[in-house]
Amino acid sequence: MSDTLPEQPFMAHLLELRDRLMRSVLAVLVLLLALFPFGNDIYTFIADPLMRVLPEGTSMIATKVASPFLTPFKLSLVAAVFLGMPYLLYQLWSFIAPGLYQHEKRLALPLLASSIVLFYLGAVFAYVVVFPLVFAFLTSTAPEGVLVMTDISEYLDFVLTLFFAFGLAFQVPVATILLVLAGMTTPDRLAGKRPYVVVGAFVIGMLLTPPDVISQTLLAVPMWLLFELGVFLSRLVVRGREKEPEDNAEAEPAMAAAGAGMVAPVADAASEEDTYRPLTDEEMEAELDAMEDEDDDDEGDGEGTQEDAEQSADSSEPEAFVPDAVDEKLERVMKLRDEERYAEARSLLYEVLAEGNELQVRVARNILEQLDS
Repeated sequence: MSDTLPEQPFMAHLLELRDRLMRSVLAVLVLLLALFPFGNDIYTFIADPLMRVLPEGTSMIATKVASPFLTPFKLSLVAAVFLGMPYLLYQLWSFIAPGLYQHEKRLALPLLASSIVLFYLGAVFAYVVVFPLVFAFLTSTAPEGVLVMTDISEYLDFVLTLFFAFGLAFQVPVATILLVLAGMTTPDRLAGKRPYVVVGAFVIGMLLTPPDVISQTLLAVPMWLLFELGVFLSRLVVRGREKEPEDNAEAEPAMAAAGAGMVAPVADAASEEDTYRPLTDEEMEAELDAMEDEDDDDEGDGEGTQEDAEQSADSSEPEAFVPDAVDEKLERVMKLRDEERYAEARSLLYEVLAEGNELQVRVARNILEQLDS
């Protein structure tokens, strides 16, 4: 979670989720009330690609009693959700963003924005390119003597399916980049799977589009091209991440020295605190008495001195062991950070926060802030 925000109880998260959902529903209702008076005009705009290719003397029909009212209402509701999608996703982002690290926010926000834009582009592509071709083909294949008079509710379901299918298909570049960034695959592996991707694109086109070859092809081909775009962009992302260490090669010695400087003071401070700490008068007198006792015991059998030494060694051993173990973890964290194994480094840093002294905890927090930045 974010280091700047305190952890909230479970009930507080539920209340925030309720508020976010209520705001989203209210936004959709406001857009619905604003769009419903223009429902018929919106339907006319959506139906224009089909109306242009209908045979002369034919038109669209309504076969159900409530269709003239319910169909524009349904279209207005879908249009309200469609137009309000940026605000709805903003509410979702505001709910989950406090639980993300800084580098996760920098990665998720551009991908979220690009997915919205790509969904809109997919819908525009379906309306401008796909609809005219599909409807021209379908109306031209009607048997002789059959009048093509499409029901308005059936047509709306048809175009909404195509809008959703093409909007979803245009998310392929985002999905490709996410797979590469998550480490699940590489651009070279994706390029090697190109034949399977092409076949899969046609299968998805068959499942998401109506049963005609044109709409299937018009969905499968853009999916394949978008896949190629995603592979190209993922290569650029990988090259950028590999180029970062090279650009910062001059700064690496300074970073290593700074890291060593953060770890070394921990051990130095611990040793100074245990060995070179000035003694008070009472401690000095106790030390002198102990030395006199050792001299007396050396003249005798020496058994008491050996037992005292063992007990003092046993009692001092844990105090020397814990800082050494934490220092080793901090040194291991620096190596893991240089190897870009950030998940393991974070795990060790959390252990240091729980086990270390004040100075070690401060160092661990500084490293965590560096990882987040």
